[in-house]
Amino acid sequence: MKTYKTIQHKTTSPFVNMGPIRLRQPIPSQDLEQVDPFLLLHHYGPYAISAESNPFDLGPHPHRGFEPITFLIQGEQLHRDSLGNESLVKAGDVQWTTAGRGIIHAEGPDKAFVERGGVLEGIQLWLNLPAAKKMMPANYQHVKGEVMPEIVSKDGKVRVRNVAGVYKDSQGLIQTQTEVTALMVDVEVAGEDEILLNKDESSLLYLIHGDVVVNDTEVLSLNENQLLVFNSDGDRIAVKASRQSKLLILSAQPIAESVASYGPYVMNTQTEIMEAMRDFQAGKMGYLAQ
Repeated sequence: MKTYKTIQHKTTSPFVNMGPIRLRQPIPSQDLEQVDPFLLLHHYGPYAISAESNPFDLGPHPHRGFEPITFLIQGEQLHRDSLGNESLVKAGDVQWTTAGRGIIHAEGPDKAFVERGGVLEGIQLWLNLPAAKKMMPANYQHVKGEVMPEIVSKDGKVRVRNVAGVYKDSQGLIQTQTEVTALMVDVEVAGEDEILLNKDESSLLYLIHGDVVVNDTEVLSLNENQLLVFNSDGDRIAVKASRQSKLLILSAQPIAESVASYGPYVMNTQTEIMEAMRDFQAGKMGYLAQ
């Protein structure tokens, strides 16, 4: 039987300050610690980037034990890491880093983009890894938006780009370490569709731009409710837009393990966090020039 996933939790996307950067952080928040296995969601920008103003230039920093993922909405970012990767990520692209046992990376608007000026906006997501994979070799994937599978609704007004996982008859190009589906959804005015998701997974919908009605009842708009978390009790959610909208929809099997985190490390115990800090200081996560 076709059933909608019921809503477990709804929340705003409050602003937080991270040094010179002001961004939205719906996960974690005061009333929502995580949506297992999704640990953190940052919505940064839109920022007007120029030679005089470039707050989002993150120098080399380490990660271990999870997957930091960037969905770039507007602008360009240069990615560099201790594995030797260097790639220019453009609007619509996704970079999917598997930190595993450790990686050092740096990201920020590239020099040419800063010099000519432009708008930067994106989503950074932290996806947990199970204990068995926290110390796997690090890996980096960059998939361009134009090559991602795209599924269009019958009315032609809803476009779903499959970033990762299986969606309808498509397979996302990202090779995932866990069972996860990641969809970027663009909805034109009056566009509507049903998004099919696995019944037994943790699922969430984040409103990036616009106004939508979900499951015919819940209204999402900027600065009001922007994040919905769903129960594992249905196989779809319905969306309808009252103006042009962009959504991020995520669904995954919960890992259901203890989580210990500190700064850029996510492990299972505090002892493992201390080991990560020592390994970084000892250079065991590699090197990346400033």
